[in-house]
Amino acid sequence: MNQSVSKKPRIGWPEISLKKYGGFIYRQQARDALSKDFDVELVSAEPRHLKNFKYLKMFEAFFYVLRLKGEREIWIRDYFPALMMRTKKTRGKNVVMIHHIDISGLPLLSRPLFYILTKIFYLNLKNADAIITRAEIWRRHFLEKGYKNVYKIYGGFDVSKFKFSDEEITAFKKEKSIEGKPIVYIGNCQKAKGVVNTYEALKDLNVFLITTGRKDVDIPAKHFDLSYSEYLKLLTASSLVVTMSQFKEGWCRTTHEAMLCKTPVIGSGAGGMKELLEGGGQIICDDFSVLKEKVREILMDKNYRNQLGEKGYDYAKNFTIDKFNQEWISVIKDILSK
Repeated sequence: MNQSVSKKPRIGWPEISLKKYGGFIYRQQARDALSKDFDVELVSAEPRHLKNFKYLKMFEAFFYVLRLKGEREIWIRDYFPALMMRTKKTRGKNVVMIHHIDISGLPLLSRPLFYILTKIFYLNLKNADAIITRAEIWRRHFLEKGYKNVYKIYGGFDVSKFKFSDEEITAFKKEKSIEGKPIVYIGNCQKAKGVVNTYEALKDLNVFLITTGRKDVDIPAKHFDLSYSEYLKLLTASSLVVTMSQFKEGWCRTTHEAMLCKTPVIGSGAGGMKELLEGGGQIICDDFSVLKEKVREILMDKNYRNQLGEKGYDYAKNFTIDKFNQEWISVIKDILSK
């Protein structure tokens, strides 16, 4: 007897960069979640020949996105692939997954170009069947601009990965030579993340100021290239995490990770980060001139630090990877049904 085999609905998901920063991690987790019920294909449009040229590589990525073709039940795109949304060549429903939109953190010379590209992006959104965001501020942003079918799916975390023994943290601090005074982690070493102004505001404090990630700016803070587990140990070892992003964040994964480590956070509250900081009872500071005083206040009061840490953890722990997985599957099935 012949038995028909039901095929999983197909999802095409173009990516122009496979670097494992917050946005990519979120999207990869979504692909992993959807792969249980769908045939998910990550389509690389990452530059290969011009990848070492800061601006030219973008045009190579656009070329690869323009060449995309084929039929899927759904194509899921973020900002750059959505700029080249050619629905006649890539047949199927179009979903745009957007973390944030803000050109203010870009170099001055590139802002005019990205201003034009963002206008094109908003026009192309009219061809989208749905928009997925990751914070309430961005869901409202698109609804207020008149777009329909706007969904919000918060990020998800495996809370068990954020627990370390005192012995592990002590050994980590000894290995990295960061013993004897407070540790203040000031984020990914990028100007747009506010590390330059943060360093200038805090450089006179008797603390270790530490950055991680790709070093886009040169400041005299300690800089570590860490595995993810080591990075979480650093967050746990820190007395305070400072996330003074100067652009509107989608959410701010670093802030959320710090809260899961029970480490207090001072952040700019830009974009979706405000919802996260307010929900977790952390400190919002949008003025570098008062940042040092706020940092000093937290460092001088251990009980206050502990209270902030517990508040943050109690909020952050609710964003589980299981809930994230279920919501992505539910949303994509809902989009397909319309």
